[in-house]
Amino acid sequence: MAGLLLGPLLRYVDEISATVWVETDRPCEVHVRCENGAGGAERTWQVAGHHYALVPVAGLTPAGETPYRVLLDGEQVWPQPGSRFPESTIHTPAAPGGDPGDQHLRVAFGSCRWAAPPADAHDPVGPDALDTLAAALAADPARPRPDVLLLLGDQVYADQTSDATTRLLATRRDTSEPPWRQVADYEEYTHLYAESWLDPEVRWLLSTVPSCMIFDDHDVIDDWNTSAAWQTRMRATSWWRERVLGGLMSYWVYQHLGNLSPAELEKDELYARVRALPDGTDLVREFVSAADADPGCARWSYRRDFGRVRLVMVDTRATRVLDEGRRAMLDPAEAEWLREQVLAEHGTYDHLLIGSSLPWLLPNLIHDAEGWNAALCAGARGARWARRSESLRQRADLEHWAAFPESFAALTDLLAEAGSGEAAPATVCVLSGDVHHAYVAEPHWRDRSAPDARVLQLTCSPVHNSIPATIRAGFRFGWSRLGRRLGHALARHARLERPSINWRRTGGPWFGNQLMTLALNGRTARLRLDQARCERGGGARLVCAWDEQVAGRREQETAKGQEAGKEQEEGKGQEEGKERGEGKG
Repeated sequence: MAGLLLGPLLRYVDEISATVWVETDRPCEVHVRCENGAGGAERTWQVAGHHYALVPVAGLTPAGETPYRVLLDGEQVWPQPGSRFPESTIHTPAAPGGDPGDQHLRVAFGSCRWAAPPADAHDPVGPDALDTLAAALAADPARPRPDVLLLLGDQVYADQTSDATTRLLATRRDTSEPPWRQVADYEEYTHLYAESWLDPEVRWLLSTVPSCMIFDDHDVIDDWNTSAAWQTRMRATSWWRERVLGGLMSYWVYQHLGNLSPAELEKDELYARVRALPDGTDLVREFVSAADADPGCARWSYRRDFGRVRLVMVDTRATRVLDEGRRAMLDPAEAEWLREQVLAEHGTYDHLLIGSSLPWLLPNLIHDAEGWNAALCAGARGARWARRSESLRQRADLEHWAAFPESFAALTDLLAEAGSGEAAPATVCVLSGDVHHAYVAEPHWRDRSAPDARVLQLTCSPVHNSIPATIRAGFRFGWSRLGRRLGHALARHARLERPSINWRRTGGPWFGNQLMTLALNGRTARLRLDQARCERGGGARLVCAWDEQVAGRREQETAKGQEAGKEQEEGKGQEEGKERGEGKG
């Protein structure tokens, strides 16, 4: 009898269809069956001796919540017997064009998650925010549930493995030799995903809340693709090639395919060829090898439209241009793709979400330090400064959007263009993680009128990780006035051009294991930050650290106008009442 090793993960969901991902212990037929007769079936396919299926589910109804079961060769494996969790369901959105009051979306997001230890073990970094969210939802079915979960990078840590994983690696090879306690190949990556996604609470959560994912550096290695010098050094090692190919292969299998719609899967030639073969390992390996050598060979970015909310998830790691004379966060083809997706059918969406694992707007000092470093690495102050600056860039992780000044400026201009005009959305939000604290930042344009949309940087990290006290202090200082002035001095030293915007932090910084939730309803939005806190006597709960209405610029002006009109009418009424009272006297 076939067994379920991992999953089910509910991935893509629209008004009438969905996809469900599983890993099994042998070849089999995977069925997903729903109570209303909807469902689907798929034969497993194989990569490196592991068996997977991504089952398209058809026949769903809009605005419905449908329980489902998973069967392998006709035998039910999910829900598991005696499960303490509610049944897994597929919640479909309302059909577009209906009642605007039904067009709502709850987007929960965060990044950077170490796998949580077993429930009876001590957790040195505190409670896992995903674990805690799952427990809260399971205990209270009436609690509002996210419509989609955006995991913005570092879903697994290939370079910082747990003690349990280290013991497993030691049974396969000598961990005193490179790559030491880090994972080495595809097989070891499969263990990372199992360790992370078999956590009971997280497993149930991912089975019932759709998820969209994108990688960041730790999914492969810290500082992945920081610079050409970094890449040259890594490619000279004996172990890097297997590591990066294993990372990209496992990302394609465990994360990327589930980001695609059933229609996109049908058009994916590699996916079709892998499913048609007894073992697709060589095909997938060939594909990711080409992608690593030439970023233009693969596209990991993708777009999802949720009614009148558009999400564009951007790969900020694998498509970089690293040559010092033309460094860019995105290669030209990827940058043009991003522009097309953002501006396509402009005016048909009320909110634009850009998913970028790396923040666009950083603490002011860090932004200027990264621009300063990039200029010095490019030779702005001579070869000696360039050598020292390259060493600093790699040691201090100076490789966000700010470290690619032309890419930063291009993204800034694109966001302004998307947020401007009569057809502008209410909000344009960049959703990010990576930096192990959470904050809200808002830009202000210097040399042009502000966009009609409200533009925000929303950063939430980590979901489950740690940050030393010294780094916390550094981030706080980076946001301070003194830090801003120091950043300006660095910019002058590197002869940097002043950016077209300045920005200020309007929320945070918050430190801890946390998730943000953006609740979108029509052209209004509300942002909430929840932190996982330990409770006395054991257990954990989510504590709201911030909850604020986020409105578009036009909506703000309308609200202000309505409030002013209301106050004027109230004042007029009071004056008339006073006059009537004086007349009676």
